[in-house]
Amino acid sequence: MNANLPNYLDQAESVKNRFTKLKQREVILEVKHLGKVYKSAKGEVAALQDINFKTHRREFVCVIGPSGCGKSTLIRILAGLEPHTTGEVLLDDKPVTGPGRDRGMVFQGYTLFPWLTVKKNVMFGLEMNNASTGEAAREASLWLELVGLDKFANAYPHELSGGMKQRVAIARALVNKPRILLMDEPFGALDAQSRAKMQAHLLEIWRNVDITILFITHDLDEAIFLADRILVLKAHPGEVQELIEVSVPRPRIAGNYTSPEFLATKARLEALIHPPKPVGEQEKEEVSITQHMIRFVNVEDNVE
Repeated sequence: MNANLPNYLDQAESVKNRFTKLKQREVILEVKHLGKVYKSAKGEVAALQDINFKTHRREFVCVIGPSGCGKSTLIRILAGLEPHTTGEVLLDDKPVTGPGRDRGMVFQGYTLFPWLTVKKNVMFGLEMNNASTGEAAREASLWLELVGLDKFANAYPHELSGGMKQRVAIARALVNKPRILLMDEPFGALDAQSRAKMQAHLLEIWRNVDITILFITHDLDEAIFLADRILVLKAHPGEVQELIEVSVPRPRIAGNYTSPEFLATKARLEALIHPPKPVGEQEKEEVSITQHMIRFVNVEDNVE
């Protein structure tokens, strides 16, 4: 770690107090010894192994890790969209055995129904759960106002920007009043400016709604900016490396990106996800790259 940075574990008194209060809240989600094994023609492949963590009410947890660590597999299991092999997932102390209204889900792709208006998209889940059209319309209007899209209630998805579509998806997920909102890289397809706006929108929604959020991302800056705690997975199989308490004070602002606390946390995440290779492996990789470049040059010479 950079000697000029503080220890990523150091916390200001206000941050310590916030975490003390957070840990006193009820546990919404508990994952115990969770494992997932896929069977293939070549044998069994462990995607997740002995995953353990708890998420408290109104907590914002981000999950990160290298490619192949099982982030999306984990969130699909939590959503009840995929079975687990070992362990258990408890939501309010009840086992998760399939999809349910107690969990809202927002994916990276835009999963809106293109033939429905924005308001009808938000109403859809309520109507499927036997709410009257009038009740569903009233609830949808409230949530569209909360995400700042009440003026676009009668628009269709193709008339919206990517960020606006995701705000509709968030409203549609929250209108059923779930206990936890699960988000699988929801801003991954957005450009940098839209992504920053959506991060700010999401934090504003989270501040105003009694909701717990578990958010999958591959972006370290995004994880630090959004999360109370960051669950870091390692790959092959996916295992918990560390559960980091983010020392950056709330509320978060753009200026946090250059703060010592932010940079110290990012340095720790980079060390966990992209650890330096042993000298021998590094030399082998450099030799391999050099040989590849020589072969490429020889091919170019032959073409000429």
